[in-house]
Amino acid sequence: MFPTPIEKTSTASQWIYKVALPIALLLWLLPLLAVAMTSVRSAGDITAGNYWGWPTSFNLLENYTAIFENTPIGKYIMNSFKVTIPTVIGAVALSCMTGFALGVYKFKANLLIFFMFVAGNFVPFQILMVPVRDLTLSMGMYNTIGGLALFHIAFQTGFCTLFMRNFIKALPVELIEAARVEGVSEIRIFWYVVIPLMRPAIAALSVLIFTFIWNDYFWATVLTQGADTQPITAGLYSLNGQWVAAWHLVSAGSIVAAMPPVLMFFLMQKHFIAGLTLGAVK
Repeated sequence: MFPTPIEKTSTASQWIYKVALPIALLLWLLPLLAVAMTSVRSAGDITAGNYWGWPTSFNLLENYTAIFENTPIGKYIMNSFKVTIPTVIGAVALSCMTGFALGVYKFKANLLIFFMFVAGNFVPFQILMVPVRDLTLSMGMYNTIGGLALFHIAFQTGFCTLFMRNFIKALPVELIEAARVEGVSEIRIFWYVVIPLMRPAIAALSVLIFTFIWNDYFWATVLTQGADTQPITAGLYSLNGQWVAAWHLVSAGSIVAAMPPVLMFFLMQKHFIAGLTLGAVK
């Protein structure tokens, strides 16, 4: 029997998928592979213009040792942890409470408050740059790790609230009503009933926010300056200025800077996927 038009279309789609997927994957990984290869090149390769060819020698140990011995990259990484970890804890904790209030309680201003949280996510960063910088200067928090972390907590809470409110809204209402009938207080309902059910969502949101804040470059350069306060993203730019043409060392620093969020994703991969797909299949 000859294949039907539907079978022909299905076969063509599978063939296109098998060809297009490896090409798309290669194009997506090409910049990362180029940076990884550059990070192990020698200074002679960079001077000779050998940016894309096979390295004449692999200086893995020398390059990665040099960035820690000759630069303050270790301090930049610690600054990133000092900014990112409090931001994740603060934004997720606040969004759990606001998401619970907006997802469980019914009051007149519920939607209005929720829309205010959502609307903040659509304000362009460039518009906020000048007023936020002036505010931190007037409060004496400019060029401080605490000031940068507080700003990130305030700005990320809107997105986190959207995430948590929708998640809590999908939880079985009967569990909360049953706890109320038993005389359990609202605080205990939140802590002992809702929070355990939110663990996958909390894990998924923590990974997302950790990645967002760790990779932030815009606010790191607007609100901080110098090795004492700048996170790793802004610190890499200063290393670029320090080494002008030493792209092999800058690339090595970039690989080191990318490792913490990658490691966190693989460590939390099970919980991350569970949090994103929970409720997708009934």
